[in-house]
Amino acid sequence: MTSNLLDVAAELGSEEEDEDFDDEAGETRGKPNGTNGAIDDSSEEEDDDDDEEAAREVREGFIVEGDDDDEDEDAARERRRERRKRRRAEREADEENLDEEDLDLIGAGTRPAEPKFKRLKRGHRDNEASAEPRGVDDIFSDDEVDALDGPERRPAGRSRVADDYEFADFIEDDEFPDEEADRLRDDLEVARPAAKGFAGVNGLSSQGLDEAAVEDMRAAFGDGTEYDWALELQDQMDEEQQDPDKPLELKDVFEPSQLAEKMLTDEDNEIRNTDVPERFQIARQPFTKQELSEEEAAARMKEEALWISNMMLPKKRFERDMIEPFQKSVGKILEFMNVEDYEVPFIFQHRKDYLIHAVKVATEPDPSNPNAPEYEMRAEKLLNQGDLWEIFELDLKFRALVEKREALARAYENLKSVHGIQDDVFEDMLPNAVTMEELQDVQDYLHFQYAAELKEVNVAEAEQNGTQKRAVAAKTLYEKIRSSKVYNLVRAFGITAEDFAQNALQTGRRRYTEDAGERPDDMADSLLEPPEYSTGAQVLRAARAMFAEELTLSPRVRKLMRQTYYTQGLFDCFRTEKGLRKIDEDHPYYEFKYLRGQDFTAMARRPELYLKMLKAEEEGLIEVKIRLDRFNNFRERLYKEIESDSFSEVADAWNVLRREVLDMALAKLDKIMIKGVKENLKTECENQLAKTCREEYSRKLDQAPYKPRGEILGTAPRVLALSNGHGHAGRDAICWASVEDDGKVKDNGKFVDLRVGNSEKYLPDGRDVASFVELIQRRKPDVIAISGFTVETRKLYKDLQDIIDKHDLRCPEFEGEDGKDKSEKLDVIIVNDEVARLYHTSDRAVADYPKLAPLSRYCVAIAKYVQDPMKEYAALGRDIISIIFDPNQHLVPQDKLLKHLETAMVDYVNLVGVEINDAVADTYTANLLPYVCGLGPRKAQQLLKVINLNGGYVTTREELLGNSSENENMLMAVTAKVWTNCASFLYITYDSTEEHADYLDNTRVHPEDYDLGRKMAADALELDEEDIKAEVDEYGPAAIVRKLVKDDEQEKVNDLILEQYAEQLESSFNQRKRATLETIRAELQQPYEELRRNFVLLSSDEVFTMLTGETKDSLSENMIVPVNVRRIFMDHMEVKLDCGVEGGVSSSEYPEGVGEEYGGKDPRQVYQTGQTVQAKLLFLNRKQLTAQLSLRDDALRRPFRREFDHIPGEWDEAQEGQDKKDAQKAIDDRGGRQQRVVKHPLFRPFNAAQAEEFLGSGVRGDVVIRPSSRGLDHLAITWKVADNVYQHIDVLELDKENEFSVGRTLKIGGKYSYSDLDDLIANHIRAMAKKVDEMMGDERYQDGSKSQTDQWLETYTEANPKRSMYAFCLNPKFPGYFHLCFKAGRDAELCNWGVKIIPNAFELRKNVYPDMRGLKNGFKLLIQGDAQRGGLPRGR
Repeated sequence: MTSNLLDVAAELGSEEEDEDFDDEAGETRGKPNGTNGAIDDSSEEEDDDDDEEAAREVREGFIVEGDDDDEDEDAARERRRERRKRRRAEREADEENLDEEDLDLIGAGTRPAEPKFKRLKRGHRDNEASAEPRGVDDIFSDDEVDALDGPERRPAGRSRVADDYEFADFIEDDEFPDEEADRLRDDLEVARPAAKGFAGVNGLSSQGLDEAAVEDMRAAFGDGTEYDWALELQDQMDEEQQDPDKPLELKDVFEPSQLAEKMLTDEDNEIRNTDVPERFQIARQPFTKQELSEEEAAARMKEEALWISNMMLPKKRFERDMIEPFQKSVGKILEFMNVEDYEVPFIFQHRKDYLIHAVKVATEPDPSNPNAPEYEMRAEKLLNQGDLWEIFELDLKFRALVEKREALARAYENLKSVHGIQDDVFEDMLPNAVTMEELQDVQDYLHFQYAAELKEVNVAEAEQNGTQKRAVAAKTLYEKIRSSKVYNLVRAFGITAEDFAQNALQTGRRRYTEDAGERPDDMADSLLEPPEYSTGAQVLRAARAMFAEELTLSPRVRKLMRQTYYTQGLFDCFRTEKGLRKIDEDHPYYEFKYLRGQDFTAMARRPELYLKMLKAEEEGLIEVKIRLDRFNNFRERLYKEIESDSFSEVADAWNVLRREVLDMALAKLDKIMIKGVKENLKTECENQLAKTCREEYSRKLDQAPYKPRGEILGTAPRVLALSNGHGHAGRDAICWASVEDDGKVKDNGKFVDLRVGNSEKYLPDGRDVASFVELIQRRKPDVIAISGFTVETRKLYKDLQDIIDKHDLRCPEFEGEDGKDKSEKLDVIIVNDEVARLYHTSDRAVADYPKLAPLSRYCVAIAKYVQDPMKEYAALGRDIISIIFDPNQHLVPQDKLLKHLETAMVDYVNLVGVEINDAVADTYTANLLPYVCGLGPRKAQQLLKVINLNGGYVTTREELLGNSSENENMLMAVTAKVWTNCASFLYITYDSTEEHADYLDNTRVHPEDYDLGRKMAADALELDEEDIKAEVDEYGPAAIVRKLVKDDEQEKVNDLILEQYAEQLESSFNQRKRATLETIRAELQQPYEELRRNFVLLSSDEVFTMLTGETKDSLSENMIVPVNVRRIFMDHMEVKLDCGVEGGVSSSEYPEGVGEEYGGKDPRQVYQTGQTVQAKLLFLNRKQLTAQLSLRDDALRRPFRREFDHIPGEWDEAQEGQDKKDAQKAIDDRGGRQQRVVKHPLFRPFNAAQAEEFLGSGVRGDVVIRPSSRGLDHLAITWKVADNVYQHIDVLELDKENEFSVGRTLKIGGKYSYSDLDDLIANHIRAMAKKVDEMMGDERYQDGSKSQTDQWLETYTEANPKRSMYAFCLNPKFPGYFHLCFKAGRDAELCNWGVKIIPNAFELRKNVYPDMRGLKNGFKLLIQGDAQRGGLPRGR
């Protein structure tokens, strides 16, 4: 037993003990015990074989030493493969020659050879038997440590200081060193003899199987050689990996996860190098690229354009005459995307004319203006940028649709060629299937009708391809019925499923049902086929099931049902028993707890409502059911389509049977349709909600930098940002950061007191006011930005405004409209901090500003947000989903949400453009590059890398293609198609002193339109062809535009008549460029003009939500809220809400019998400062962040109830009323009288089981206050200790005003007293929950059961016989207690003591310890004390 465990003395070995190599003798110096005699492993044999083979080849002249380059690689690879085959064959032969005794001997007598040259040495195994276990007296002794040979013998990772700390001799690391762990696993495995070689299928006859059985087995499982190809492939891969000539690759060094994180996998490199926009490549990865002829491609494009148009038209609501232009526009967009590989921003910017339908409308002659134009252009927008993204998504869906359709067509063609099958239903339905559901219907139909034939085709294909295929499985039930006489009864129904469906859909002529000549039961008796169908009832049942299945799997029947559900389906919500208890009127799911009769239109209008319904259903709180409106009428109509018109006893019998079959089919179809309909609607609602988030994100991105006075829009300001954090007086300083317009932090610091004094009251200014004024005058910011985490930020805002007003602080001077210099008072703005909150504690912030405090980094983020919000959002990357764009966005899958948000960023980055040289020099600007049209993370990474290799600066856009007249060795940064996409969105600031600079490179004009821009410039300057040629010959192609700019005559382009240009381009070159010409005219005058809105200041509601965390739904008038009493006066009371809003209670809102107004008690005798009471919110001033509240009993008795607007019939009021009656009756039955109600937000009328169920989905420390069964002077409190562990606490109430009020003194266990429930929860429950968190976060805590913890101790002490160990684990039987399990050495018994959680402390054997460190030290002292008294530790 001992020999199988790790040696306790496993320590670092000395160099003398290492088995090293003697340089002089060239031999290995072995250990005295002769471990060098261990059996060599197979890898060493292979190396020896390789050496011998190499030597033989050298002797025979096959290899010339020192000249490996002449060797043929293929021949070498073949020789290596032959050697591996030979070695494998030799090993197999050796194994076959070994008998069981040999194998047993090998299994018992060998150990894996130990690795050489290890610094971590194991103790000798034969020394372990002599190791004496340590007694309790020796647990804390240093004998063992002293016995070790110096510090190198100490366990890895532990110093002498660590040993002396906290009685650490008793404590060992929970994790074993790597070598010890490996050795332990090796030793604990039982050596088993290798199994003898199996003789294969041919040897089965000796096992009692006859030849037929062996043949069946061979057909099913193969003959043992079917995987030879895989083994050979593996051998080849192994040889390639071991090839010494193979160059070292990244994947040979790094883990795949690391390569994927850094985008360095082979797939990433392929995306990086392929000349297609990165977003296109990623989106199209699942689809196979198809090679189509021009005619096929044109037909496919036309079909797709029609398909997408039909999908989008219902939302567009165009007039009839706009449908055809819309379809043409969609077709053109698809051509741009799929043929030209143009991304959405390129199409929107440079093919805008194809998104507009322009027509010439004749004008009436005007006698007063004979020169008036004869017509005017009327344009209507067909597609916006959001529509282009939708077309992109629909294109992907169409690709998936086509792939599946073609796969089905291939399967059908195989059936036709092999079995000669001709199916009109399939041939008719497949081309007309326009959704994945309809294609799935066709596929299900095909596999149902021709299951056996398809299996045969698959087997034939497998044999033809040379891949092994299992034997054909047995026939299904329906195949057996179809091939039996029973199917004659199915035919006797008189109508096929296909004919019935056509009747129901009213397509083509009506098909009439024909009755058989005898009753169905009589016919069934004549179609018996024993043993499976021995009775007529069995035949009848089988035929009924078969016909019902045919109806269920008919594509047309499913199409009918799907259409009916979408047009007549109604949604109903039914609460479950769990939902009945858990969903009360304050629950967010209450708005649909009794909701009934919602159609699809209503659900589509409120996508978040439907998604919440599905979420509640997932949680088991409600059931979402779909039913057909007037289902009985629909069913009766179908009865008429399947029944015969004959009048006879036989016809009646058949019609009854047909009705039964139809009911069976409808029941099956209901399940199929409901599942599909719910899933489709869920997908659509997720898309709608994601689009809502995208629109909100677009609104946030659509704001330019804050505009300094006197500057043009888009100029970055100098910002001074301040924040007081949480605003705790005396604790939180006011941090500030001054950020220049280039984004560099010039200065930062802290203020303490910025309050303005009052000269009338002889109050001086705060001590930092003068420093703040000096800072403003020194740094001259354009704006002061503030933000924070609480409502105290509002006070800072007012203090700063007071300082500015008092000291007349102004912004830098600027030139006014009259041409004179002027200045205005400095602005103070409250800034949205959603990005700063994520940034200031992130690793990125620490890396950017390692010396700044978190709050100072917060200020820097606020300042940079003011300078450019888009850059700050782009820097978040995937963390953007942490920002709330819609309160229900958590209902959308993160990947889908992220994809929609990315499209918004792509739109605005390409609207604003990226200065490529700024991106090379500044990482914040570089964060925008992945969103540039045509690029992505990988291509942007490659772009920056190549630019830096080319010198780190770009002079012209052409240089990105590697075209440079000055540098012939310039590398290509982007490929041709990608450059076409991104060129106009990467601009280069124009420098007139740069000889090769092109003014158009600083504009939104695409290089393909540079000639148009130069032509317009020449016409504006009125230059003839000779002048143009002279300028171009002397200064290059950019000369004309340079001259226009140099002469400052850009406004002349406004005189050009662009309509003539556009007509000429369209007639001569078939190019629609009207909108492009307008863009060129605007860019020639003001390149890359800022098109975003002005910087958006937060509204009062947005500031309120940011500083308080409350919305209109979470905090509104008439709600009952807890407030903390701050100051008490006779005529009023000052209170504070949990969110930080300050409130007041006037004397008129005091409770009855309190205050002078009613001659009652002094409120200071009733309430105490710091007390938490319930109050009703009467008025909330969201701008000033103040509130008015009431403490009156009559106001508090009227609970807040959210009103829902339901039309009659949509809300099951009867069920709601019945549930309330049942709940009240249950309360009355339990108590014999009305249960008390406590005015507290955590109170629930629950029993213990209900409280536990309610807290089940909560977090540790959640609390429920509930009535107690011990009487009206008791309350019960249930709190969550851990998952499925809840503690129930009895609270005794003392000093009660009446039997229903809460006592003024609350006692727990006769030991702890509290003034009110909030005091009890904060200082008792929360204090214990904090200690539970501390316990579970400790390194000695084991997250498992006591038995698992004991097993862990056993394993540890087995591996370390002379060590002792202890651990904590939860005691679920006694909530609030933990086990302290320990074992004083391998041979000691397992013990455990109970640790009790008490407020702010731990209790062990009636000793109280404030924290885990004290608890562990106390435990060791108790153990040591017991040992010194001669006793052994015992567990309870």
